[in-house]
Amino acid sequence: MTATFTMYSTPWCGYCHRLRGQLDREGISYDVVDIEQQPEAAALVEKVNNGNQTVPTLVYSDGSAQTNPSLAQVKAKIASLA
Repeated sequence: MTATFTMYSTPWCGYCHRLRGQLDREGISYDVVDIEQQPEAAALVEKVNNGNQTVPTLVYSDGSAQTNPSLAQVKAKIASLA
């Protein structure tokens, strides 16, 4: 299954780890970008979040974004993209 979104994250983010675990258990594929390693990714996260580097930020194939979404919100968005 092709990833339908990219998760912008940091290694120390507890919310990111929790969401990744939930997505992995559900078999949902995604790409991960560490914003501490990629300054352009940090800039994108800031743009989406009114200047804040809030993670996890998910950016979908349609260009929309969610910040710190629940698993249910991610599943609903993926379903809407299908």
